[in-house]
Amino acid sequence: MAISPPSDLVLDVVRAADPNAVQEAQAKLKASKAAFAATSLAEAGKGFGAAMDIIDTPATKAGLGNPEEPKKAAEMPDEYRKFEASVLQTFVNSMLPKETEDVYGKGSAGEFWKSMMAEKIADEMSKRGGVGIAEQMYSQALARAERQGMVNPTTDENDRSRAMSMITDFERQVLGVGKKNEA
Repeated sequence: MAISPPSDLVLDVVRAADPNAVQEAQAKLKASKAAFAATSLAEAGKGFGAAMDIIDTPATKAGLGNPEEPKKAAEMPDEYRKFEASVLQTFVNSMLPKETEDVYGKGSAGEFWKSMMAEKIADEMSKRGGVGIAEQMYSQALARAERQGMVNPTTDENDRSRAMSMITDFERQVLGVGKKNEA
């Protein structure tokens, strides 16, 4: 019988170890390997943002989501997109699975990691056009600014008094207030 000291020693240690400790060690090695793979993907430009490219293909072709790029995305202030991302974060967080201790961890730390995942997903969705909240709010803000730029008759005192006298004349005609005094 041949003896291979390094492998025999390792096998003897593994056999003598607690099975739960061996499983924990294997899980740590797998987690370390997964973290290294994620870091490598992120450094190569194929991280989470690249994974979100799934949003741009079959669903948008099927008419789901917002297939068009935001019309005024270049000139839209970033605050509108960030607001839409915060609204989307609430929706995404409520859609993530509730039993996630195996994925994110237990307790408040697990909830923290889960909310960070929801925040990142919502931010990527918003950057890619979102659901149109930011675009709609921006167009409403532009329309409001254009309306305020026009001359407002309520600010001109002559126009205001003329309008009030016309309303008073109309009320008198409709209600017949002036006819009783004339008769």
